[in-house]
Amino acid sequence: MTESTEEKKVPTKAAGKTPASAPDEWLKVESLDLDAQGVAHNAQGMVVFIEGALPFEEVQLSVHRRKNNWEQGTVTAIRRESSQRVRPGCPHFGLHTGACGGCKMQHLDAAAQVAVKQRALEDNLWHLGKVRPENVLRPMEGPAWHYRYRARLSVRHVVKKGTVLIGFHERKSRYLADMQVCPVLPKQVSDMLMPLRELIGSMDARETCPQIELACGDAPGTTVLGTIALVLRHLEPLSNADISRLKAFAAQNPGVQWWLQAKGPETVKLLEEGGTPLSYELPEFGVTMLFKPTDFTQVNPHINRALVGKALRLLDVQPQERVIDWFCGLGNFTLPLASRAREVLGIEGSDTLVARASDNFKKNEPATLARRALSPTRFVARNLFEMTPAMLVADGSADKWLVDPPREGAFALAKAMADLHLQPELRTDGWTPPKRIVYVSCNPSTLARDAGLLVHQAGYRCTFAGVINMFPHTAHVESIAVFDLA
Repeated sequence: MTESTEEKKVPTKAAGKTPASAPDEWLKVESLDLDAQGVAHNAQGMVVFIEGALPFEEVQLSVHRRKNNWEQGTVTAIRRESSQRVRPGCPHFGLHTGACGGCKMQHLDAAAQVAVKQRALEDNLWHLGKVRPENVLRPMEGPAWHYRYRARLSVRHVVKKGTVLIGFHERKSRYLADMQVCPVLPKQVSDMLMPLRELIGSMDARETCPQIELACGDAPGTTVLGTIALVLRHLEPLSNADISRLKAFAAQNPGVQWWLQAKGPETVKLLEEGGTPLSYELPEFGVTMLFKPTDFTQVNPHINRALVGKALRLLDVQPQERVIDWFCGLGNFTLPLASRAREVLGIEGSDTLVARASDNFKKNEPATLARRALSPTRFVARNLFEMTPAMLVADGSADKWLVDPPREGAFALAKAMADLHLQPELRTDGWTPPKRIVYVSCNPSTLARDAGLLVHQAGYRCTFAGVINMFPHTAHVESIAVFDLA
């Protein structure tokens, strides 16, 4: 919450606080944090976080938040500009009132964004896990624009403006940004924003449709954009007239299919039967993955294809090996693994995703893949946040593991591994630990925590680690790490 002007005028000396930055003071920016704020120190040594400032710039700021040992503000003037500052590619990006809050790093060169994320990964591994990778992998990068095939777009009818807004929230606000375009969405979807606003504005239910969830798939047999699924959340039943409006919009926009969500995710249903099912291709492995619009899939399909290939090369699966894919989802890694290994076990917490993964396996099983047919594979549902050594042993030994958890990480799994290493008597039925683990992470702090357990208590070395720029222009850090049995 922003502190009031009166609070900032309280004499700091009497309050026992370090004096605040003077409005005319020039600060030298030393680094950038993961919220894309410049980090500096004022003349009194207080840490200052500056929105809109980049490393090595000299700036002035307007302070809008202050604590005992730090303050936060927004850049108001730049005396020395960074060579890494670039012109943002989106007209709605910025520090101005009404600016979109969806991206934070568009003013920073794309290569420099990746360097910031690489540093964040290494800092987290060391400071939280006391782990230094033996080798740093080259960052994985893809298209910087039109990459986002999944998004949750808020919808709001603003009576005072006489319009409907669709998109992301304004920077640091509960209000929606007035977005006409969005260059990180596929171009066809970005071009559709204004027509969608007109559509919702024409509907009887314009006051009771708070969200549209976007999920895009590939055109069959290709890796180009195909089906565009739009899941409309509606709080009240839709009128026949509104249903007709949605169908007309889909007919006018090739590839669009409407799904309706009356309540929870389990209520999502296709408005009109037929059309092309949602799917994406993994051409390196000859695999087609079918999914529903509310299933978890990676936001960036370009990076996902490269990531799956990279993970399997790092895992170096041999034809005689058994592999376990933890947090397997709908089989994104499992099916490619099945084209390499002797046997694969996919384990996932969601019954729905386990069913989807099994269906994907059956649909792909008859195909002849790049090297050979799919190996025997089964999927099981289990709460992976409550793993114990006994449960881990019951799944049997595996030569290699692939771990791809959500933001919470895989603490229970790493802890069970540590317990089995420190208490050999728990290793019943001849269980042995995997020789190699490839861990794909969407949160460097939980990766670092789990890496600390694997390295310091479970007998592994961190041999490789690197970042994956899954979300260009945002502070999101995706990464990959390799652990080898010491």
